[in-house]
Amino acid sequence: MFQSIDALQNALNDRGYIADRSLATAMYLAMRLHKPLLLEGEAGVGKTEVAKVLAELLDTRLIRLQGYEGIDVGHAVYEWNYSRQIMAIRLAEASGEHESMPEIFGPEFLIKRPLLQALEGSEDGTAPVLLLDELDRVDDEFEAFLLEVLSDWQVTIPEIGTIRAHTPPVVIITSNRTRDLHDALKRRCLYHWIDYPSLDKEYAIVATRVPEAPEQLRRQVVSFVQELREVDLYKVPGVAETLDWTRALVALGQETLDERVVQSTLGVLLKNQEDIGRLRGAPARDLVERAAG
Repeated sequence: MFQSIDALQNALNDRGYIADRSLATAMYLAMRLHKPLLLEGEAGVGKTEVAKVLAELLDTRLIRLQGYEGIDVGHAVYEWNYSRQIMAIRLAEASGEHESMPEIFGPEFLIKRPLLQALEGSEDGTAPVLLLDELDRVDDEFEAFLLEVLSDWQVTIPEIGTIRAHTPPVVIITSNRTRDLHDALKRRCLYHWIDYPSLDKEYAIVATRVPEAPEQLRRQVVSFVQELREVDLYKVPGVAETLDWTRALVALGQETLDERVVQSTLGVLLKNQEDIGRLRGAPARDLVERAAG
């Protein structure tokens, strides 16, 4: 769909996702080479949003698999509809037509989970975007299971056989690095680190995503957050928090930052009580003054 990296970057910008050229290059190559793209970075920097906006650009389905401890094949790939299988068997027995017993391990009794849905593709034949979100939260066993999927674009169901993708899905993997992913998985992926944006880039993001905010407020908010990221905090705010805070200030009718409104809305920007307590009073006042200057 995209003939060049510039075309992809411009399309992302038009959709409200401000991407630098290195990220656009990684996305372009992932699509051209049919390779998964592994995105790492702190929470809230826009990793998940990459998959969402890419699905919009490709006009295809977004299939999301949220990673968590304990996820298994039944949650990620498939499981059998046992209640429906039992009902079909009992109906056949009640009718006395044992020779017409249904094939209970047939497709009509199969519940398809995200990985299987992604391999089968969209109804119109287009390849969907598969988002494996926060893969660092899954167990080692499930990560090892993914190797077959990401290497050969196939899964094996013992009762049916091997199901292969006619067109590989576009795969975006995200990780917050709560643990390191295995090298075998990383070798199958292209890699890109998404860092906190520069002041100019974050301002462009806020201007694009919250255009109703006054220009002076946008500049002061971004300056405040950029300075705040230099403070020793337990959880540094990401771009998502910057956008939420800007929207909250607009909802309060603010055109500029002042100490009173900053002190009363810190819970929108910071999500840890110790961080909020550390910023109360003089530290927040100093940041407001620097942002205003």
